[in-house]
Amino acid sequence: MVGMFKEKFWQRFWHIAESKGAKKTLILVSFTEAIFFPLPPDLLLIPMGLAEREKVFSLAHLTLLTSVLGGLVGYFLGYFFMDTLGQWLISLYSLEDKYIYLQTLYQKYQVLAVGIAGLTPVPYKLCTLTAGTFKLNLGLFLLVSTLSRGLRFYLIAALIYWKGEQARVFLEKRLDLVLTLTVLLIILGFGIVKFLK
Repeated sequence: MVGMFKEKFWQRFWHIAESKGAKKTLILVSFTEAIFFPLPPDLLLIPMGLAEREKVFSLAHLTLLTSVLGGLVGYFLGYFFMDTLGQWLISLYSLEDKYIYLQTLYQKYQVLAVGIAGLTPVPYKLCTLTAGTFKLNLGLFLLVSTLSRGLRFYLIAALIYWKGEQARVFLEKRLDLVLTLTVLLIILGFGIVKFLK
């Protein structure tokens, strides 16, 4: 039953990816996902990249650019309107627990929390709102957002480019696992750097 639902779910995204307005839809989803849209742009990037493997890196670049621009809007929403619009968005998607978790991350790691959230299944919109609420340095927020989101989207693009159809099966089933392992490697890297200082 779950497998059938997943298959239908992916089929919808394949249908969108093959439509004439696919690129515009990708731009719209990437931008709005950083503010309020519930689905991540990966769901479109994967089928679009597989349909045009030679263009997968330019699609990843487009996804990154529009995602970070959306993140900037999310940051300012959190900065100026967290008590009203921000809290409404958190309630709308029942993200209260994840919001508390992110607050803990920001208190501990400051701007590095953006990188952790940018790679993991934690909704990016929540990351951008919380960064604005905590009034993190805007330049650092944009830098870490670009690096973490870039790593995420280019990793997907690389898998698609080199593995093609094999990547499709793997990404559809194991995307969260890949991203979580990437985060663990980044944290390990920072830990080693800190230990060596």
